[in-house]
Amino acid sequence: MAFDGQALRYARRLGRGDAPPLLLCNGIGANLELLAPFVAALAGRTVVAFDVPGVGGSSVPLFPYRLRHVARLADELMRRLGHDGLIDVLGISWGGALAQQMAFDHPERCRRLVLAATSCGMFMVPGRLSVLRKLASPRRYRDPHYLRRVAPEIYGGALRRDAGLIDRHARHIEPPHGLGYLYQLGAVWGWTSLLWLHRLRQPTLVLAGSEDPIVPAINGRILARLIPEARLETIADGHLFIVTSAAAVAASVASFLAAGDER
Repeated sequence: MAFDGQALRYARRLGRGDAPPLLLCNGIGANLELLAPFVAALAGRTVVAFDVPGVGGSSVPLFPYRLRHVARLADELMRRLGHDGLIDVLGISWGGALAQQMAFDHPERCRRLVLAATSCGMFMVPGRLSVLRKLASPRRYRDPHYLRRVAPEIYGGALRRDAGLIDRHARHIEPPHGLGYLYQLGAVWGWTSLLWLHRLRQPTLVLAGSEDPIVPAINGRILARLIPEARLETIADGHLFIVTSAAAVAASVASFLAAGDER
């Protein structure tokens, strides 16, 4: 689907009933296929995922962008798909920042918010420097041997204990464009939600990995403390818990969203 010259690749799994659709906002450099285990476990609800500009099948933009621009694109995508009423938004890592921006910019659209393995941005409690250095490059998406070597360190959790999970994850990777990855990094440079988290009114589920080397669990506690209607759930896993603990996380998310359906 094209938006003023920007092609966005998306996937939609139609659900049953008339509950609001769930929009998934993925992590940095991550194509939508990487969310397949979670989507499969989240049965019954319409789910939409998309590739951020410069990632997967979405074209590389001509110029750098900010999160607010992607929030507008995501909102327009949902409208063009016919979802012009309330939606729920789930963001993972980088996509968690995007989800916060969407909830702030489009409060009339965002009904419920799920923030997974993410933070308030610039003023977050950072992970280990050795881990953050490796995230500055998309090499892990391009070199399977490098990914196998570094995944236990940078992602932690189940990937430290089961090498087979790394190979299964790698099979779904479509490497991002180098410039697209750089633009994605730049989109959150200097960004923070810390000044306006208290203004979010959406019921929010914050999910944090207890073994996350990239976004330490304390960041989840900060989000849950500052968002008025938030609650925190800690997952005994690493940064990719939405994939490696897909069934358990999907059950928590489904229960949280269903509570809104009943109102």
